[in-house]
Amino acid sequence: MEILREGFTAPVAQQPPLRIRTDLPGPGTATCLMPGLLPGIAAYTVKVNAKFPDATPALRGVVCLHDLRSGELLALADSSSVTAWRTGLAAALGTHLLATPGADTLGLVGTGAQATKTLAGLRYLRSWRRLVACDLDPARAADLTSYVVGDAREVCAQSEVVVLATWSRQPLLNACDVLPGHHLTTLGADEPGKIELSADLLRTARVVVDDLNLAATSGALANAGLEVSAAAGTLSDVLQGRIAGRDAEDAVTVYAPVGLPWQDLALTWALYSRATAPDQTTIDLLA
Repeated sequence: MEILREGFTAPVAQQPPLRIRTDLPGPGTATCLMPGLLPGIAAYTVKVNAKFPDATPALRGVVCLHDLRSGELLALADSSSVTAWRTGLAAALGTHLLATPGADTLGLVGTGAQATKTLAGLRYLRSWRRLVACDLDPARAADLTSYVVGDAREVCAQSEVVVLATWSRQPLLNACDVLPGHHLTTLGADEPGKIELSADLLRTARVVVDDLNLAATSGALANAGLEVSAAAGTLSDVLQGRIAGRDAEDAVTVYAPVGLPWQDLALTWALYSRATAPDQTTIDLLA
């Protein structure tokens, strides 16, 4: 969590990320994120993965960690795990910063791998009195909480903070569904055609994104047909004090990230550093 917090305040977080997407024949979409860079880390990452909604896990691919000086391949990491953890922890950080300080009821719309990682981060950052959830598979939601409801509107009605992590291609919540002081984090609108929050909700909320350049072409705002000017700013702006995360106690706030390449590096480098620490046992299978 601290590594990601520091990354959002690093100069590289202000640079336009390179995100190349291509369609695949069949049910999957392929995305390349390259390169992931952070000041002070002598390595870079290249991630290539594809998404398959009906598969488990839905994300398939690798994150390649390379030496920044020589290009040597240092490690291969599973894209599904790295992406779920870095996205989940970054989403938890944004949610915590934008939600009202006293909010202690949390709702999950979608309870797959991404939601569970975000939940882990949110439980690290603050205590929650109640967790409400819904999912297309109610049994999966019941694994997380006894408060399982039928749909996103019911989740929103019973929660002060709502995290949406679905494959939805139509709005799950509209402006009429939220109350003053609500905070919503939308993680599902991470590629063209996917949308969880309606345009009228996003127009009236205080929206914070992870990158303005990406928000102009993809993510919750672009997918709802809104201009990037609908965003109040970025999470980096909030962390560096350039804007307030919440400008009024009764404001409706939204965190709408797309995901940034440097986050892959931040997490993969931390894992690589731990795996190669002197107190670890290393087995060379090629020796």
